[in-house]
Amino acid sequence: MVTETNMTDYRMLNKTLESLLEDETNRIANLSNASSLLNQTLKDINWAGFYLYDEESDQLVLGPFQGLPACVRIDNGKGVCGTAFRGNDVFVVDNVHEFPGHIACDANSNSEIVVPIYKDGEPIGVLDIDSPVFDRFSEEDRLGLIEFVEVLKKYI
Repeated sequence: MVTETNMTDYRMLNKTLESLLEDETNRIANLSNASSLLNQTLKDINWAGFYLYDEESDQLVLGPFQGLPACVRIDNGKGVCGTAFRGNDVFVVDNVHEFPGHIACDANSNSEIVVPIYKDGEPIGVLDIDSPVFDRFSEEDRLGLIEFVEVLKKYI
């Protein structure tokens, strides 16, 4: 778990993200590098990536990620990702098995954090990170990943 002293790690992570993306304008390339950066930096995670909103189907569709193959489509308002997205609210779930309607893409995932992504009021999707560790994500993770998404939004 990231501790208070590791908030510097999030500041460094977000500065690294900024420098990694600053000269690129392609959304998919930037989301791909962002998911890779998270996968390489965060401890005790088994999936890091993005689901992108498809207005026509009103679903979140699998985007760039790092980890095992994942569910391709999630209905808006369903599971942790769809519920967080619909409410535009960050969800930290300490035990996904207790979340009503949880969609299990990887049976090894036990906790999850989802950060919705809206840019200029328009729905983009979500950042989704899973962990095999129960209670993996702290308040510091929540704050650091909100800032990560703020940086990312400038480049997608």
